[in-house]
Amino acid sequence: MITHLRKLLVLICLFPLFLFAQEQEISIIPRPTKILLQEGEMNLNQKIDLHYTDEFAQLADLLNEIPGLQIGNTEVVKKIKKQHQSGIRLFKAEDFDRVDPNGYLLEIDDKGILLKAHSAKAMLPGIYSIMQLSYLNDGKSLPYIRIDDKPRFQYRGMHLDVSRNFMPFNFLKKYIDLLALYKFNYFHWHLTDGAGWRLEIKKYPELTQKAAWRTHSLWKDWWNNGRQYVEQGSPNASGGFYTQDQARELVAYAEKRGITIIPEIEMPGHSEEVLAVYPELSCTGKPYTQGEFCLGNEESYQFLKNVLDEVLTIFPSHYIHIGGDEADKSHWKSCPKCQELMKKDSLKNEDELQAYAIKQMDEYLQSKGRKLIGWDEILQGGLTAGATVMSWRGEEGGIKAANAGHDVIMTPGGYLYFDGYQTDPRTQPEAIGGYLPLEKVYSYNPIPKDIQEDKKKHIIGAQANIWTEYIPTYQQVEYMAFPRALALSEVVWTDQDQKSWKDFQKRLQNHYKILQKLEVNYYRPSYNVINTVQFDSLHSKNTVILSSEQFKPNIKYTTDGSDPIHSSTPYNLPIELSKSATIKAASFLDSARVSPIEMIELDVHKAIGKEVIYKTAWEGYPAQGERTLTNGIKGTLTYQDGQWQGFTKDLDVIVDFERREEIKSVALNFMQIPGPGVYFPGEFVVSVSDNGKTYRELGTVVNQISNTDPALKFQKFEIKLDKPVMARYIQIKASNPMKGYLFADEIVIY
Repeated sequence: MITHLRKLLVLICLFPLFLFAQEQEISIIPRPTKILLQEGEMNLNQKIDLHYTDEFAQLADLLNEIPGLQIGNTEVVKKIKKQHQSGIRLFKAEDFDRVDPNGYLLEIDDKGILLKAHSAKAMLPGIYSIMQLSYLNDGKSLPYIRIDDKPRFQYRGMHLDVSRNFMPFNFLKKYIDLLALYKFNYFHWHLTDGAGWRLEIKKYPELTQKAAWRTHSLWKDWWNNGRQYVEQGSPNASGGFYTQDQARELVAYAEKRGITIIPEIEMPGHSEEVLAVYPELSCTGKPYTQGEFCLGNEESYQFLKNVLDEVLTIFPSHYIHIGGDEADKSHWKSCPKCQELMKKDSLKNEDELQAYAIKQMDEYLQSKGRKLIGWDEILQGGLTAGATVMSWRGEEGGIKAANAGHDVIMTPGGYLYFDGYQTDPRTQPEAIGGYLPLEKVYSYNPIPKDIQEDKKKHIIGAQANIWTEYIPTYQQVEYMAFPRALALSEVVWTDQDQKSWKDFQKRLQNHYKILQKLEVNYYRPSYNVINTVQFDSLHSKNTVILSSEQFKPNIKYTTDGSDPIHSSTPYNLPIELSKSATIKAASFLDSARVSPIEMIELDVHKAIGKEVIYKTAWEGYPAQGERTLTNGIKGTLTYQDGQWQGFTKDLDVIVDFERREEIKSVALNFMQIPGPGVYFPGEFVVSVSDNGKTYRELGTVVNQISNTDPALKFQKFEIKLDKPVMARYIQIKASNPMKGYLFADEIVIY
């Protein structure tokens, strides 16, 4: 009896683990709230009758898009009867079903498919769960399963800028299909900007006859060569626009798939293309002189309202995005009309002038039953009560807005700007900058800790943005968006406590197959070795962790200076070393090396922990403050990692050894990526002193590397001495001739 009781207790204890193990076998992304996998499967080699109640009639057609699913007889059910207990059933949830108002219940068993929800909007993600299950099984079968599911956030968005580079209309449909498959429900369509106006406005034909066309096909070439617009049909015209009929078609296509399209019409800035063809709406009255509307000119407001009138007839979205970011206010300061308006309405500064303009648009949209969204700059000068904020410059604007009672959509650049590099920038096509790997996207929690408890409800969701300055084709959009969009889909759908990076990574392996079937040019996970070095200052020990983007990497390494081969030591556990060393590592597939050799220099050097005296202070990027340059930790691939310290003036620092020490070499790593204005120093000079007053120079290194190549580069600037010298103070200077940023990570002294 006792033995049987023990067995029962063991089974009870193991039952949750068994359920979790079963959940892990289902690779749906985003991860559903509850999954129960049952024994058996439903074959898709036969026709299945469809029954649905009226409120789900619009969803019936979508079932035909599920691979392998064959619909037989179709019946609209007014009252559910016993004979409706088999086949495909789309039914309204009853109270006893305990289905969340925004969620769905899916059951697949020997009777067929039962899908329940309180509304068509809530049921749509259930259909896409079925679609994923079918794709995962090659359209041949569906597992017997029960899924109870609901979204974490009401707003789950993806953005696409079609101004910097125009995208084909058919691709937009494919983009919508992919977003729907992964349960996004908003598509933010950035239609206008200085690089081109992309939506037909019948009252203002020049917007599409000229403002939609530019002199160069690539944004970067256009930006660096005059930034001119040309008439449609001229030999060099490059660009395009969407007709109102096309836009309506896309709206209907997206709506059928549960996605609302939010149009963005930029104002008051980013409007160079408008002011080139309607210069009377600028402060100067001349084309090509500014990108901001004249806010003291009533005609500017009338123009914008007329444009919005046509936009509102196309897009039924409750939200309308007006941009509101990065406006250059200098023209307003010298414009008589703007200054007169400020005086008349007692506006204290140009921030309040912009807020005045935003308020006019907000009130106008509210009068039409719509709601304004803007980037977080619309907080400047005060914000109207009904506006929603997209927080892109970090989370600060979103925190401020939410705590003030405004709805907020989180889009911080550090986590959700998919135009940045997703792997080692040195291996990738040119991008705008930044470094946002898949795991970092997945790690994001849209509700910051600094939001008051009763204000958390104002974080209504999150969105990733894809700006296309360096993304000229739809294939490159796919490459930058996927699979990062899949990580975001789980961020905004799945509860925070149910997320697991390892579990997501495991499920993701099966979704590469889906992306291949859908002919998506997604980013393939790299074999390149990634190293993380943790320095223990107490024991002067480095711990090296090796990984790659592969789900199960096969990494071999050496510590003797030789190149790794297939018979070298396999990496299984972190490598601990208490002395300076060079690790070389690479990935292997069977006996073939499939990655470049990664070289990791570990320096346990004399300067670690020593005081650094800053003759010029860091600016903008403090990293670890005064401990940064001698904390034993080197920077990684991004200057946002907290180990690269930024200087906008010449770098001038002194390391104090507190007593005279033998000096053989002095080195410092620098980063260069010209796009965001990060450059190598012009000269690197090392001097030493015994008294801290008089210094003697040990040597100078003059930079020989071009500053025009846009690629990310790292360079060790080093002075090696033929004969050691004795000194207490070591002064390091690095000139900044480009007047951009110098980024330095660790002073290495032997």
